[in-house]
Amino acid sequence: MRLQVKGKNVEVSDTIRRYAEEKMSKLNRQLHDLAEVELELRVEKNPSIAENQVAEVTVWTKGPTLRVTEASTDMKASIDQLTDKLLRQVEHVRGKRKGRQVRGNGVSSGGSMSSQDEEETGPQIVKTKQFTMKPMSAEEAALQLDLIGHDFFVFRSEDSLEINVIYRRRSGGYGVIEPSG
Repeated sequence: MRLQVKGKNVEVSDTIRRYAEEKMSKLNRQLHDLAEVELELRVEKNPSIAENQVAEVTVWTKGPTLRVTEASTDMKASIDQLTDKLLRQVEHVRGKRKGRQVRGNGVSSGGSMSSQDEEETGPQIVKTKQFTMKPMSAEEAALQLDLIGHDFFVFRSEDSLEINVIYRRRSGGYGVIEPSG
């Protein structure tokens, strides 16, 4: 595993760097040697955000790319929470791979799984939201996005009457996802 620790809006001290490397070393036995891990530590400058010490990790593996973000009032606590969450994600992905290994007779090598076991390992939807969408411009959708304080907003375009998504870009500004075809 190759680990890169970098800072944004914060100078990464040697103490924090060693702490992060120590915590991330727990992944060594879970990940392949060629996996790349990028840990970004940042401090949010917005005074209305109490949990402004953010740790975000991206793991590039042979399979899926994993990304975890955690925030708290202390950088070490953010790293701890991030490591725990990332370990659970890695174990989940490894469990899914083992479940996919199928022998020639169509029986999975891990034995049979009950439908209850499958439900527990899959993603759980914890909330469903319904709302009416009046057609609006992308500019109006951006204003709505700012009002609700989320990272994205789903709206119906007044031009095409198609469902679009507007999102806040990390580099600043907004992006719009439009359906094609």
